[in-house]
Parts: sequence; C-alpha cells; structure tokens
Amino acid sequence: MISDQQKVQQWISGGRFLQAIILIILCYLIGSIPFSLIFGLLLGKVDIRTKGSGNIGATNVLRSSGLAVAILALIADMGKGVAGAWIGSANGGLEMAAICSGAVILGHCFSVFLKFKGGKAVATSAGVIGFLMPGILGVLVLTVIVIVFVTRYMSLGSIIAAIMLPILAAFIFPQPFPIILLSLFMALLVLYRHRGNIQRLMAGTESKITDKV
Repeated sequence: MISDQQKVQQWISGGRFLQAIILIILCYLIGSIPFSLIFGLLLGKVDIRTKGSGNIGATNVLRSSGLAVAILALIADMGKGVAGAWIGSANGGLEMAAICSGAVILGHCFSVFLKFKGGKAVATSAGVIGFLMPGILGVLVLTVIVIVFVTRYMSLGSIIAAIMLPILAAFIFPQPFPIILLSLFMALLVLYRHRGNIQRLMAGTESKITDKV
C-alpha cells in the first residue's frame, strides 16, 4: 500500500507540482491584465486612475467613460474569472479550480502591471462564481440589482453579496469543501477591498452609482 508521503513524491516527480505552479502563475498574470484601465484609455480616452475613486473597476469606468465602455470592462473582468476557474478545472479538478480561481482574483486586485494595485475583486469573482456555482451567481446578481435599485450604492450591493456568498455556498446551495473555502476567500477579499467604502457608507459620504466624476 502506497503511503501519503510516497503519493506526494510521485505527484512531484511526475511533474504535476511544476505544472500546478505554472498554472497558478499563468492565472495570476491573466488576472493582472487591467482591462478596465485599457478600455478606459482606448475607448473612453480617460485614465480611470485619475477619476472618481481611482479604482480599476467597471463602476469607476461607468462614471468616467459611460455605460458601453463599462459593460466591456465588466465582461472582460468576468472573463478573467471564468478563465481561471476553467484552467484549474481542466487541469486538476475542484482543488486546482479553487486555487487557480484564487490566483486570478489576486492578480485582479494586486496586478503586477500596476505596481500591485488593482480592482476590488467583484467582477472577476463573479466570473468564477458563474463558472463554478451558476445558481448562486443568479441569486447574488438579483440581490445586487435590488439593492442598487433601492439605494443607488453599488458598493453596498457588492458588500452584501460578499457576505451572502459563503453562506449560500455552505448552507443553501451546498458546495464541495474546496469551493466553500474559495467562497470564504472571495468574500473576505471583497470586504477587505471595500473597507474604504464601508467607512464612507457609515459616514454617509459614499458616492452613488448615478454620481458623475
């Protein structure tokens, strides 16, 4: 009978460890591509880092460059999440899907191309959720739409969706353990990246989605 240590040695000697590292780095680099900045510069003629919140995300693109450019940025950022989840799933099952998804989201938030600055993980996380947990994405999107329609605060919708995600994944639409861990990671990262928004919401100074820059 093969011991766990022997299994690990076989896995490493078989090249799977190196393959996993390469895939993780690839997903991080994919996540690092700043599509919102690129589309803002090319189509909106605006450097969104100098407008509004300065955030590299679709909401800031919407305020500075308009709906059409924001939709393109949103689709591209979600596509990064789909790519990371697909690469992991195709090359190692749920465990690698969770790891590669985490890598692509970290790339989006801490882009090597932007001196480790980036977006707030929402759109890229949505792409991951859409690929791995499409039913949960539907619930979260509906929740965000209702909250934004009522309050006009996109940040509030994102924050509440982040809080709901691990609860839905663990209890309402039970997912495998690696995906539950990924859900918790995504939720905590989104909340961390929105810490400034949370402070402004509490102070009543947060910008609404309809505000112009």
